[in-house]
Amino acid sequence: MADKTFRPFDPWRPSPVKEVSRDQIVETHYFNVDHVAFESAQVGAFERYFIHENNGDTVAILAVTDDGKVPLIEQYRIANHRWTLELPAGHANTPSERPLDVAIRKLREEAGFEAKHYAQFSRFFNTPGYSTQHTCLFYASGLTPVVGENSIGPESPRFNVRLVPMDDAYQMVLNGTICDAKSMIAILRAHAGLRTLGE
Repeated sequence: MADKTFRPFDPWRPSPVKEVSRDQIVETHYFNVDHVAFESAQVGAFERYFIHENNGDTVAILAVTDDGKVPLIEQYRIANHRWTLELPAGHANTPSERPLDVAIRKLREEAGFEAKHYAQFSRFFNTPGYSTQHTCLFYASGLTPVVGENSIGPESPRFNVRLVPMDDAYQMVLNGTICDAKSMIAILRAHAGLRTLGE
């Protein structure tokens, strides 16, 4: 791969469009939907709809037991009418709940573990074309089980936790068994080098 940069990338350079108006048209506990009008020198006036996530980032936790297994959660996802295998994950309940606090809570509630060590190792846009949603990934180690902490939500009658060896989780991403994006990103990154996750 060439190391020459032909044009430095600046994500904060001036916008090619001007926002004219913004109206919130949907409000939920998790996200709001805005109707936004823009003007552009190239195409004139146009409108878009955007999802604005409430209370900060979504959080997912790649937790690894001392013997190299990853807790994966069976979830029924109503929007897609199917079960998925995912890392423990969720979002803040209040604006004051920080991503690390969410990671600690969701690992307890969904997977039934506490961790001695947490390290954030990635943050990414989920769907930048129409949403402000980011996901923050944490690596958790030094796990100990917590009894009776699982918090069951309406989407799943119960959380079924599978402890899967890391190599098997990687193969499940490759063969399509794991198709949840945040889980795929975290597992692929881990497969590339667990020792770098906390750096």
